[in-house]
Amino acid sequence: MDKKITNQLKEKYDQIGQDVETHLEGLLYSKPINYWDYIQTDALLNLQVQRTVLPDEMVFIMYHQINELLFKMILGEIHQIAEKNEVDACLFTSKLMRISRYFDMLTSSFNIMRDGMDIDQYNKFRTTLTPASGFQSAQYRKIEFASTELINLIDKRFRSTIDRNSSYENAFEHLYWQAAGKDYKTGKKSYLLKAFEEKYKDEFIRFTRFYNKNNLWSKFKSLPKEAKENKELIKAMRHYDYTVNIKWVMAHYNTANHYLNIGGETAKATGGSEWVKYMHPKYQKRIFFPELWTKEELENWGTDV
Repeated sequence: MDKKITNQLKEKYDQIGQDVETHLEGLLYSKPINYWDYIQTDALLNLQVQRTVLPDEMVFIMYHQINELLFKMILGEIHQIAEKNEVDACLFTSKLMRISRYFDMLTSSFNIMRDGMDIDQYNKFRTTLTPASGFQSAQYRKIEFASTELINLIDKRFRSTIDRNSSYENAFEHLYWQAAGKDYKTGKKSYLLKAFEEKYKDEFIRFTRFYNKNNLWSKFKSLPKEAKENKELIKAMRHYDYTVNIKWVMAHYNTANHYLNIGGETAKATGGSEWVKYMHPKYQKRIFFPELWTKEELENWGTDV
């Protein structure tokens, strides 16, 4: 064995108080790795459990599972920026373009949903999904939290009245997606929203405590002046913002409309939300990096699609 590698191995295990020879001996008895064990193929292919006998339900399940895997990849890229004390424009741009490519893939993949399921089958098996909803994707909510400051995720009706130093609890109660399951006049929440909060609210608040100052927008604003004026970085920031908050959202919206707008009548979402006003970007104007857009662009956000 190369002496340099031996020394590096010894140094590695010395740092954690381990005997390198014991670990090398263990290699004598370990099995060679193969593709199916490394990727966990058998486990992965056994995660699809249908609720009906309709074959296109399998498309629906696997498509959403793929989405969740991509969301995990996106969160991993964002975390690499968030955990660094100093980030240069080159690294920031590179990570943003990676993330945008994942979202580009998510956007284009909606054709699988739009053209890959029989409408009659979908409208039969979707009734068995009630009251579950894609609204309840915790990873997507985390992507939003990790991308921008909480003030930019507040329902636009309350954005001007919420103090930036408001408690996490108060901010949480006024997030834009609360409108999908909350009557603000009575404070009553739908089962969809209550179940989601019961499962994830505490986790979300812990998550936002870290990302309060480590989200992509805050990280960008903390960069040196020269880096913040980097044209490639600004282009990457705008591309990511537009891709997530208009292109991807509209692809989702149009797919939902394809299946839920039958004969001019709009069906309710499985979770019971008013999905048209909740999803369309022109209503909530979700914008991660508002200062990178002109006044006219902000006013017309989502209206030209």
